[in-house]
Amino acid sequence: MEITMYMYLIPSLIMFCCGVYGFITRKNMIAILISLELMLNAVDINFVVFNRFLFPGQMEGMIFTLFAIAIAAAETALAIAIIINIFRVVKNLDIRDITKMKF
Repeated sequence: MEITMYMYLIPSLIMFCCGVYGFITRKNMIAILISLELMLNAVDINFVVFNRFLFPGQMEGMIFTLFAIAIAAAETALAIAIIINIFRVVKNLDIRDITKMKF
């Protein structure tokens, strides 16, 4: 059986949809960050799949994915630092309590 592009894109689509659902429905900042990372990983899978099937001899999709993973790691580290500071002030990670920081 030959592996087609759809065999990679369908799980990537499911991952992305789960990430969007989690991002929209969650109220905890850590859960929102995990959902965001899930969406970014689904996009990275798409980069690799499209590179492999559309341009098999080139490596641009793979290199772009490595840069995207590095940027996602930096973004996660920064987001966790922000979340830790918010937790120190509010003592809760619920999104609805963020308005307390305005005063």
